[in-house]
Amino acid sequence: MANMKKMMKQAADMQKKMVEMQDQLGDETVEFAAAGGMVSAVATCSGSLKALSINPQLIDPEEKELLEDAIVAAVAGALTAAREKADGEMSKITAGMGIPGLGI
Repeated sequence: MANMKKMMKQAADMQKKMVEMQDQLGDETVEFAAAGGMVSAVATCSGSLKALSINPQLIDPEEKELLEDAIVAAVAGALTAAREKADGEMSKITAGMGIPGLGI
C-alpha cells in the first residue's frame, strides 16, 4: 500500500511539473533558417508560428516556387525544432517513471 501511495504522489508531482513546463514552453521560441538563411521562421515550443522573415533578394516573381519551398522548409524546420525541444524538456520530467507513450 505504501508503494501505491508513493507512486500516486509521484504521478501527481509529475503532472504538476508537466503543466508548469507546458506553460513555460509556450513562451520559449526556436528559429530555423532555410534557403541559405534567406528565409527564417520562429515558432513557440507549443507549436505556434510566431514570425517569418524573407530576405527581399529572394522575392522574384519568376522564382515563386523557390520562395514557396523555402517558406515551407523554414516553417517545417522551426515547428520540428520546437516539438523536439518540448519533447526533450518533457522527457526530463518523466524520466525514470516507466510510463509508456511519454517519450521515455
